[in-house]
Amino acid sequence: MTIYSEEQAKAILDKAIKLSKADECSATLTGSSGGNVRYALNNVSTSGYVSDADLAIEVAFGKRVGTATINAFDDKSIEAVVRRAEELAKLAPENPEFVPAIDKQTYKSSSTFLEKTAAITPEYRAQVAADCIEPCRKDKLVAAGFFSDAQNFSAIANSKGNFGYQKSSGMDFTCTVRTEDGKGSGWVARNLADVAKFDAKADIKTAIQKAKGSVDAKALEPGKYTVIMEPAATAGLISFMMFGFDARRADEGRSFLSKKGGGNKVGEKLFDERVTIYADPWDENAAVLPWDNDGLAREKTPIVTKGKVDYLHYSRYWAQKQGKKAVGQPGNLIMLGGDKSTMDLVKSTKKGILVTRTWYIRMVDPQTVLLTGLTRDGTFYVENGEIKYPIKNFRFNESPAIMLNNIEEIGKPVRVGDDESPFVMMIPPMKIRDFTFSSLSDAV
Repeated sequence: MTIYSEEQAKAILDKAIKLSKADECSATLTGSSGGNVRYALNNVSTSGYVSDADLAIEVAFGKRVGTATINAFDDKSIEAVVRRAEELAKLAPENPEFVPAIDKQTYKSSSTFLEKTAAITPEYRAQVAADCIEPCRKDKLVAAGFFSDAQNFSAIANSKGNFGYQKSSGMDFTCTVRTEDGKGSGWVARNLADVAKFDAKADIKTAIQKAKGSVDAKALEPGKYTVIMEPAATAGLISFMMFGFDARRADEGRSFLSKKGGGNKVGEKLFDERVTIYADPWDENAAVLPWDNDGLAREKTPIVTKGKVDYLHYSRYWAQKQGKKAVGQPGNLIMLGGDKSTMDLVKSTKKGILVTRTWYIRMVDPQTVLLTGLTRDGTFYVENGEIKYPIKNFRFNESPAIMLNNIEEIGKPVRVGDDESPFVMMIPPMKIRDFTFSSLSDAV
């Protein structure tokens, strides 16, 4: 096991900091223990359990900084990693954007750890795989998926007296279901803190239904369409948009939030009145650590309120340069919505396209946050409130900044996890008009 108690973690960090001869020293100790099961072609292919911990040391002599890591914690190893960081610092050039270690912070604990999730067993993981594989075999479908769970701890300290410790836990599940001939594909995913809210038997039905329903997809002409975007379909776009909420990028003219002639657009209304996005490390559905990667304490932060930009993130260097206060970078994104489900939005649609999922999203133009990507795993034509037939997948070229101005309806937010996103997200399904599809894709 590599989950150290607060007392054990503090003893290791205090020892490392005391050994340092540098002007200042910061230390981070993290560890995780977790298991996984992977299956494909209706058979389990791998399963495993990974347990590890790492100590990272950062020291500074003036503006010269060195870092080193190790995963052994006896006295000799701790001293060795501290000395290595010091050696590297002495060899390093001065960092012109150096800022000293953070002062002592006050951290309010968040509810990131659940014992039931941390106690998931190999038998439970095997049952998840069986709950997905068995119904697919019976229906002559092919399942491929991955389930993983972990418990973690994070502890930070520095030579200015700062210290923080917290445990966390969580689980991720994704499953793709294909027809035997490969012409139909469905998908489902769940990212949860509380495993008690997870039901593989219920969730796999969604992927099965979409796989069977997406066979013999018809081609529609590319163009602008009304779309019903499931939460997973919009999460990646919104996550990409958040890279533009960086004060330095905006001030230097490298963001869609840059103002012509200099400065940024904080305080301007740029989105639909119904768009409200905020960060809250203590949110009961999406709790995250109460500090960021720099150890700065996070706060509940309004980002967009009724369409108006309220926030840009200031790094510690840029905050110092601009005379601003640096606060912890958000670890979650929560978008307000209503009470309707995705299917409720379908029922109110005269003509449109239901998008299950978007992937392979890439930035085209950061100054307009224009993105490109593809739909996949179930794209359907909707008419008079009903799903009429499957359609071939599209490549899209769209800016979430424009998308969030073309909202017709917003549904109920759900928790969404994304491997490429630094955020835990609560995102609603949305009905969007004039969404731009630029070409067709033959992939399912």
